[in-house]
Amino acid sequence: MRIHNRLPFVCAAFAAFVMIISSPSTAQQVTGVPGSPSATTTIDGKQLPPPPDTRFGGKIERNAIDSTPYWPPRMVPPKGAPNILLIMTDDAGYGVSSTFGGVIPTPAMDRIAENGLRYTHFQSTAVCSPTRAALLTGRNHHQVGTGSIPELSTGYPGYNSIMTKDNATIARILKGHGYVTSWFGKNHNTPDLQVSKIGPFDQWPIGLGFDYFYGFMGGDTSQWQPANLARNTTFIYPFDDNPDFNLVTAMADDAIEYMRTVDALNPNQPFFIYYAPGATHAPHHPTPEWIEKISEMHLFDNGWHKLRETIFANQMRLGVIPADAKLTPWPKDLIKEWDQLSDLEKKLFIKQADVFAAYVAYTDHEIGRVIQTVEDLGKLDNTLIIYITGDNGTSSEGGPTGTPNEVASVQSVHLPVEAQMKYYDVWGSDRTYPHMSVGWTWAFGTPFSWTKMVSSHFGGTKQGMAISWPKVINDKGGIRNQFHHVVDIAPTILEATGIPLPKVVDGIKQNPMEGVSLASCGITPSLF
Repeated sequence: MRIHNRLPFVCAAFAAFVMIISSPSTAQQVTGVPGSPSATTTIDGKQLPPPPDTRFGGKIERNAIDSTPYWPPRMVPPKGAPNILLIMTDDAGYGVSSTFGGVIPTPAMDRIAENGLRYTHFQSTAVCSPTRAALLTGRNHHQVGTGSIPELSTGYPGYNSIMTKDNATIARILKGHGYVTSWFGKNHNTPDLQVSKIGPFDQWPIGLGFDYFYGFMGGDTSQWQPANLARNTTFIYPFDDNPDFNLVTAMADDAIEYMRTVDALNPNQPFFIYYAPGATHAPHHPTPEWIEKISEMHLFDNGWHKLRETIFANQMRLGVIPADAKLTPWPKDLIKEWDQLSDLEKKLFIKQADVFAAYVAYTDHEIGRVIQTVEDLGKLDNTLIIYITGDNGTSSEGGPTGTPNEVASVQSVHLPVEAQMKYYDVWGSDRTYPHMSVGWTWAFGTPFSWTKMVSSHFGGTKQGMAISWPKVINDKGGIRNQFHHVVDIAPTILEATGIPLPKVVDGIKQNPMEGVSLASCGITPSLF
């Protein structure tokens, strides 16, 4: 494809500071008085957990007053290792966010890009579970049993939905070096048979290296009444008798409370947070306030062709596509031209797009609250924030006319526009489980063609990604065009923290990571 060929296949490294900390020293780093409760130490990380040191460094006499106690040092990551906030939204193509030329305001992502870098050539697997498995492990999705979603598990190698223990997650590795680890939001990486009150829980987040989990099990859920919502391994129902509950806000609230708790109990404790909202996977469930706010902007009144043209012009202006890029042609044989639609169709489809856009903006706003909390706690300067828009392209599962009920749509039941209009005034509320017309889906993949689940075209695999690390990144607002894939995120985090890939975890020999760090990629590094 022309755009792909124009992007240089080069690697840009982290600044000199990263180069220093990302080569783990074999020398042990010890702080505090040896034997005191506050003493800490780093480990070489070859084996997690490290072999126990049973030596007693104190002294035991007949009387306590003459004796000297001794506590083994607490494990910590290398000095200067950053906090990590890894954000991934759902079902959103390259042209969704304002950060990559979209018309929907995403100021939180804009903030990360302006204070760091935009990556224009970052790839997913085109489907959610495989992308997330690769993201968390640094291995190709087939190697961790996730060639497809758990619901389509076949029992054959690469497709059994089991992430085996010889491919430890980035959370498990960081936890072994003293990080506190947490997961908020979507978990579509647990085998179906294990999603129950009795487990087993080894394939749940807490069995994959996360100390804490607050989120929902499965591919999607109602944001108004998420029946599959869990805290750690217990299903919870905080929406009972709470008509204002929405998981987008509740999830941000829980993450903020968790960060404040960690800071209160141990302000020096580094954290790894995986923040994965269900948005913008169907059902599109923003609050009425956000629907009103977006509707008043009239972003979609001129239809999907005009939307594509606007996004394309914005992308050209921002420099996130090449100056000589060409917009891919409209699929006339698959999707109607906007001018071919009736006035009723246009009215319904605009409503669908307004609700989707409200869901995007609402979610980004809540992500912004989480980022602001990091700053309020005084930790932003040394926090590596990775914000990825979508785990695949925008979804086309709404079909040609959209739907008030996504479940019906994926079963190939498509309601006529006239029948859908009875839900017009409540679109996005808990009386609907809505999705939008594929015409909008295609437009939100601008400048590429095709959509989620199509791995052969960039419309299914190209994701906008922004990264900030104020203490380290000098080229603030810079753009990086090198080709990267979700498997590259875990190695990047390891290099940034100065933590090596272990050879053995919990007694099990580990496979190498297929990904390469964004910081070096095996090529002579250059500075940010």
